[in-house]
Amino acid sequence: MTAPPPSPPFRHLIRLTDRVGLFEQAEGVVPRVEHGYRVDDVARGLLVVCREPSPRDELITLARRYLYFLAKAQAPDGRYHGRLAYDRHWGDEPGTADSWGLALWGLGTAASRGPTVGIRGEALALFDSAARVRSPSARAMAFAALGAAEVLDTLPGHAAGLSLLADAAVVIGEPPDDPGWPWPEPRLGYANASVAEAVIVAGSRLGRDPVLRGGLRMLTWLLAGETRDGHLSVVPAAGWGPGEPRPGFDQQPVEVAALADACVRAAAVTGDTRWLAGVGLCVAWFLGDNDAKVPMLDERTGGGCDGLGRTSRNRNQGAASTLAMISVLQRGRQVSAVAR
Repeated sequence: MTAPPPSPPFRHLIRLTDRVGLFEQAEGVVPRVEHGYRVDDVARGLLVVCREPSPRDELITLARRYLYFLAKAQAPDGRYHGRLAYDRHWGDEPGTADSWGLALWGLGTAASRGPTVGIRGEALALFDSAARVRSPSARAMAFAALGAAEVLDTLPGHAAGLSLLADAAVVIGEPPDDPGWPWPEPRLGYANASVAEAVIVAGSRLGRDPVLRGGLRMLTWLLAGETRDGHLSVVPAAGWGPGEPRPGFDQQPVEVAALADACVRAAAVTGDTRWLAGVGLCVAWFLGDNDAKVPMLDERTGGGCDGLGRTSRNRNQGAASTLAMISVLQRGRQVSAVAR
């Protein structure tokens, strides 16, 4: 990146948040309250707020609100609900799907980087409770592993975090030796780079070099496959499998955010700053260097657009896309500060 990226805007995230949680969807920029709240979004909201180096008071208020929401979403055995309706009724039974994994990621981040002692302490207690259970889902375990990595940054010997990392590596599995498809799943889904990042951090933290090399090989292949003519052209919402045509649409901002996170992780683990060029591609994708040549950051509203089509962007600015945009700009700012 030659010029510093824009500062991450939080005004639309604040607009999407009420006294209960974070609304999942928006019509344009207006929250669609009838669709209620998702644990996935609230967890990512807690994550990006706690990543801010010096959050202002209104962001600290968001962190407390999101943390309280996650506390109420957790069952006594550590499993997680996924959705809360606007009438304050949970729409599902607690489980260990992606919501559980993302909750652990958000809680781990808050436990390590929360802006107050109280937030850090409560987040760690909730993390420890959720870390008692496991998921059969590779993606859920990948998200949980990233939360464990955050806790281990502050508490290197944390037993629950180390155990979660080890189990995540097992559930995700080893990438095949096939250079044409070195991925442990038969098809790419969403936030794919989070799976590679989880393998990288498990190999690094647990001192397992073959696991680390496998994760780096996965990320190398994924980044190359999601780059086209010098810009990102990421896996579409429907996923992608061998032999399917590219580019695909609608492209999702969460895929770009996962790539930025994984590239920062790979650079930190290996000491190879060439990985940071991937973060530059992610920032550029949001600023308009993408297949449609349109920005996905709406600088007027401070929101992120919900999807990239062949020639245009989705006008709606929901929670997941806005959070992905904030996350990528945070990573871009981090890389820019290192480069100076």
